[in-house]
Amino acid sequence: MKATKSSRRTAVADRRSRRGAREPRVRPLKPILKLTQVCKSHWLGEREVKVLRDIDLTLHAGVMVAIVGPSGSGKSTLMNILGCLDQPSSGCYKLAGRDTRSLDSDQLARLRRRLFGFVFQRYHLLPNLSVRGNVEMPAIYTGISAEKREARATELLKRLGLGGHLDHLPNQLSGGQQQRVAIGRAIMNGGGVILADEPTGALDSQTGQETLQILLELQQQGHTVILVTHDMEVAACAERIIELKDGRVVADRFNPRRTATRSGRRVQRHRLKGRRAPSSLWQHVVEAFAMARISLACHRMRTALTMLGIVIGIASVVAIMAVGEGSRRHMEETIGAFTSNLIEIRRGGGWNDAGATGIHTLLPGDIDAVLQQPYVDSTTPLTRSSFTVRHRDADTNVAVSGVGDGYFRVRNVALAAGRPLNADDVHWQSQVAVIDPQTRRKLFLGTENPIGKVIIVGNVPCTVVGVTSPAGQYAGAEPNVLIPYTTAGVRLFGRPYFDSIVVRLIAGRDSRLIEQGLSHLLMYKHGVKDFFTNNMDNLAKAYESTTRSVSLMLSLVASIALLVGGVGVMNIMLVSVTERTREIGIRMAVGARRSDIAKQFLAEAVAICLIGGVLGIGLALAAGPVFSAFVKEWRMVFTPTSIGLAFVCSTLVGLIFGLLPARKGSQLNPSEALTRE
Repeated sequence: MKATKSSRRTAVADRRSRRGAREPRVRPLKPILKLTQVCKSHWLGEREVKVLRDIDLTLHAGVMVAIVGPSGSGKSTLMNILGCLDQPSSGCYKLAGRDTRSLDSDQLARLRRRLFGFVFQRYHLLPNLSVRGNVEMPAIYTGISAEKREARATELLKRLGLGGHLDHLPNQLSGGQQQRVAIGRAIMNGGGVILADEPTGALDSQTGQETLQILLELQQQGHTVILVTHDMEVAACAERIIELKDGRVVADRFNPRRTATRSGRRVQRHRLKGRRAPSSLWQHVVEAFAMARISLACHRMRTALTMLGIVIGIASVVAIMAVGEGSRRHMEETIGAFTSNLIEIRRGGGWNDAGATGIHTLLPGDIDAVLQQPYVDSTTPLTRSSFTVRHRDADTNVAVSGVGDGYFRVRNVALAAGRPLNADDVHWQSQVAVIDPQTRRKLFLGTENPIGKVIIVGNVPCTVVGVTSPAGQYAGAEPNVLIPYTTAGVRLFGRPYFDSIVVRLIAGRDSRLIEQGLSHLLMYKHGVKDFFTNNMDNLAKAYESTTRSVSLMLSLVASIALLVGGVGVMNIMLVSVTERTREIGIRMAVGARRSDIAKQFLAEAVAICLIGGVLGIGLALAAGPVFSAFVKEWRMVFTPTSIGLAFVCSTLVGLIFGLLPARKGSQLNPSEALTRE
């Protein structure tokens, strides 16, 4: 039994020894890219140009493949199809068993972002970004935070020997260093499949060998490397060499020297399913505006000139709104007190009633009846005529108004000095007067105090007891003197009736219903409708409507400047799309979706308009003191509403006029965009 066991052990050892003497078994690799009868054509006018013809290829994970052939053989076109930068005209291209024809543009962008990494012959680095910024770019479109992106990019650049050049611009690096940056960008998100288009074509021999060594090291780490080259020495580094001619595969062979080295190597598993990019809208907006800031800063003069139209447009709109608001408030201060919640009762049947002079029915009893109504706040009679007023050697023609003690509340008239007329003055027919500032200036020189002085109104001496405030006085109104209506009726006018009665209503009441109620009350007292009413609220509303219409019309005129500025923004952004076509192609190659490109250009347009809006608001605010220096009657009034509206307008202009450039940029074909100069 023991001998039998010993012999078995010896036989097993012999078999193991013989197995070890043979060539190691090569572990089968996993197919990841498969092309079946792939064709690609372009149309030049009505002529079809076939670039690829019936390509059948199966590429495995973890290998290095070289695609060789003369210029015009279709190498770059094949690389673009393999990297999902372009689609075949016919045939089937599968990634890990999934047909790319079933994928939309966002899904293809996700593949470029997660699976592929591109290393271009001319590096295709963005000149406005630092070395680290170029390497970070693919991770922007995966939603990785800025801190993690920066740490990852820094680590890669140190591994590639560029730790001391993190903040340099591409034009400050040599060709080999720029190619290393491109390689770092290609593996930023993993780069399971690295597509290198003539990676040594623009480099000297030594730098080219260093670049190839880096690619070989990446293959050893498990990356699939596909080289597109016309240099057979470069192709000799690959395990498999595929030769194209006139768009066809004319040779497909394995390199014995490289194939033997792949045994025992751990191959990275490539999965189409990766972690989902965060969908934070705020993060996308922040990233878009960060890229917009860099782009705009690189074209300062053009950006400033583009903003100029927005600045002028926003400044015009804000300034006109401020002028309109200032005018409205000025009118409220001057005539608002004479129109708010007031109903005027006048003699006759209307404004042009010739028989009104013969109607004498508005009497003091009507005042008492009106005051008893619960909706009446105050009331005053009003009788007016022109007289000459004298004081010493000065005289002037004024409008003398006979009023009641409620006049100052009804008209909301404030006093600058002295006291108003009171009930005793009315009852005792006192010879007292309240004058306005114009009368004071004409009758009293300098700083002479008019209170207590006697003026001659017509032929009646009256003692000045008060001076009204300039606020609330009509601009250009004739001088006015107020005396008790009893004194005016007996000593000046010679009649006890009034020209009108002015009624102030309690705030918040329906003036139209009250107007009807007052009409019925006085008709009952008079027995006939020998008067008419004038609702002053209608006048106030009509004036307010007119002022608003004028302000709106002027704002619309000013908006033309804003519209012109918006057209200028759109024009410049369209030029920018044309100039930056290659940049768009690079961003799409590293995984940017169409929506990401659109957001970037929209962000730039909105940023231009927002900055222009801020400057326009500042310009309008600066115009306020200048306006006040020339216009004394009122001032420009800036409200939070007008400033907020300016921001909204500038944002909308950016969005509306940025849509066309954004759409144009997002619709570009990645492979065509990369070839533009």
